[in-house]
Amino acid sequence: MVVDPQLARLLEHPAIWRGRSAARAEVLPTGFAALDESLPGKGWPRTGLIEILVSRFGSGETYLLFPALAALTRRPAARWCVWVPGERHDFYPAYPLVPFAPALAAHGLALERVLVVRARQQALWAFEQTLGSGACDVAMAWGQRPRLRELRRLQLAAERGRALGVLFRPRRAAREASPAALRVVLEPAAEGVRVTLLKSRGGARGSIELAWQMAGLPAAGS
Repeated sequence: MVVDPQLARLLEHPAIWRGRSAARAEVLPTGFAALDESLPGKGWPRTGLIEILVSRFGSGETYLLFPALAALTRRPAARWCVWVPGERHDFYPAYPLVPFAPALAAHGLALERVLVVRARQQALWAFEQTLGSGACDVAMAWGQRPRLRELRRLQLAAERGRALGVLFRPRRAAREASPAALRVVLEPAAEGVRVTLLKSRGGARGSIELAWQMAGLPAAGS
C-alpha cells in the first residue's frame, strides 16, 4: 500500500493519537517498575503535558519525579530542568515551593541544570514560555487555575519545545476537562504513595501503590 507523503507527515504529529497500535513515542522510565508497566510506552512521555493531582501541595509529589529528573539532568546533552513555583493561595498558603538544593542533589539531580523561575502572578505565562523555548527537557509548575484554552496552549508549547510539562493541580481538578495526555491522582500510602491513573492514552487504568524505597528514596517522614 502506498501512503501519501503528506498524510504520513500528518500522522507523525504528536497531537494525533492512533491508539495502542501506534508506534510508541519516546518515553523516560519513572524509576518505578510497577508504574512503568501501567503507562503507555512504559514511562513518562518525553514531550507533552501531564497533570499530577494532589490533595495538598508539598505532600511528596516531587518524589514521584525524582528518578526521572535525575536521569534527565545527568544526560550529556541535558537541557534545563525548570521549576515554576507559582503564587500563594488558599490551597497552599506557604507558597512558593522553592526547591531545596541539598535535597535535590541527594536525590541525584545535577544542580547546574536546575533553574527556578519566580514569576509570581505571571506563573502560568512563564510556564508556557519555558515549555515552548526549546531550552528545557522538563518544566514543572504548581498551584495554577488554568482554563481549558490555557491548558491547550501549554500542551502545544510543550510539543513545540520538545519538553515534558508537569502541572501539579488540586485533586478537585479531576472533574475538569483537560487536553493533557496523562492525568494521575496521588494519595499518601503507608510507605509511599497511591497513584490512580485518571487518563492515560493507550495505557492501563486503576491504582498502584508505590514505595519510595523502590526507587532508592527515603520513606515519607524520614
